[in-house]
Amino acid sequence: MSKRGITTINPTTEEKLNFYPYLSHHELTGAVEKCHEAFLSWKATSVEERGNLLKNVAKQLRADKEELAQLMTAEMGKLLKQSYQEVELCASICEHTAQIAPKELADEARELPNGGRGLISYAPIGVVYGIQPWNYPAYQVFRYAVANLAAGNGVVHKHASNVTGCGQKIQEIFEAAGLPKHLFTSVIIDHDQSNAIIDNDLVRGVTLTGSPGAGELIGARAGKRLKKTVLELGSNDAYIVLEDADIDTAVKACVKGRVYNNGETCIAAKRFVVVDAVYEAFKEAFVKAMKEVKHGDPTVDTADIGPMARKDLRDKLHRQVKESVAHGATILCGGEIPEGTGYYYPSTVLGDVHPGQPAYDDELFGPVAALIKAKDGEDAMRIANDSRFGLGGGIFSKDEDKAFELASKHFDTGMVFINSFGLAQPNMPFGGVKRSGYGREHGGYGIKEFVNTKAVMRLNN
Repeated sequence: MSKRGITTINPTTEEKLNFYPYLSHHELTGAVEKCHEAFLSWKATSVEERGNLLKNVAKQLRADKEELAQLMTAEMGKLLKQSYQEVELCASICEHTAQIAPKELADEARELPNGGRGLISYAPIGVVYGIQPWNYPAYQVFRYAVANLAAGNGVVHKHASNVTGCGQKIQEIFEAAGLPKHLFTSVIIDHDQSNAIIDNDLVRGVTLTGSPGAGELIGARAGKRLKKTVLELGSNDAYIVLEDADIDTAVKACVKGRVYNNGETCIAAKRFVVVDAVYEAFKEAFVKAMKEVKHGDPTVDTADIGPMARKDLRDKLHRQVKESVAHGATILCGGEIPEGTGYYYPSTVLGDVHPGQPAYDDELFGPVAALIKAKDGEDAMRIANDSRFGLGGGIFSKDEDKAFELASKHFDTGMVFINSFGLAQPNMPFGGVKRSGYGREHGGYGIKEFVNTKAVMRLNN
């Protein structure tokens, strides 16, 4: 009988890359126990010692940059130049976390109302289980793992199956940098085994980046066992173009926001809500720019987007496009699966997008843009917030102060970009609301998601 496991496939060539056997139940239980044992020693180290090791991880990442970047591109099809950028982002996360951890985790003295003495301490809780997706094979791991390691926790990690090799390489990098063996463990397991980790008494918290459906299942299972979760889920982020926007700036940022990372980003620009006064001008320039986006071999500099990560993901995206068209949307460019090898999908713009279409209601996880006309700025904000999701969004206006005020007071999302598109910043919180999940990472917030905020008091009775 053949051994059960995972076969990774290169989405550019459709060739098999590697086979990884699943751990046995005994091996998996042992992995969790060893992580817990490593945690018991790790929690006793100072925050400064942990930070120094994280700085070593940053150095090791840069030393292994070429190998890790090539592996990311081979396993999920992102542009090689973007893989290099991702490795550097991970290194900067390590350095930034090492810098802020002593302050964020420092004890806080408080004077009690009756003149007593109070102390608030932030104690690590144990093993945190992380379930992470494939679209940023390194960043998604480092985003949560580094914060938890800095806090003194251990990490058991399950990567998406199609980037299994990246998960194994990241474990190698941590250990080569001097992190205690087993403190970060990337396990190769199936769905049932993943549930067993959540159920394991040694696991104290669970964090997931994935779909809302996965969030419901993981959140329910962990909640039943009274374990805290952080859920970073999907979205269909709206980017609002107001009447006073600089159209060239808006178009450039919106194209980048839709096709960066092959359009496979939870915080990507997906719905483009443009006020009537500038709709035609934006539409003409945006469609023209999207038509010029070139898909191709992600290892070649001339390509703007590579293939989608898996065939089933491309098939789902195409079904969503066809269903949107069946319900009244029009294809302004793209929208056809190209012939040939590789799971490519062209940059696509849909017009006449309305509620009741996947392009309006759902997340299109690929290079497909939904263009929506609004009557004015108030209507544009209404449309932007008319969503089950609430991860990110954007506003384009020459009046930056007004845009910041609109974003902070009216946009019902966790993050908003002004006159720009960007990804996560290590010193700013990352997370969403509604069906985009809950909890925060980065910005000093993630480092306290899985700690025991402990109150120590001496009262004057």
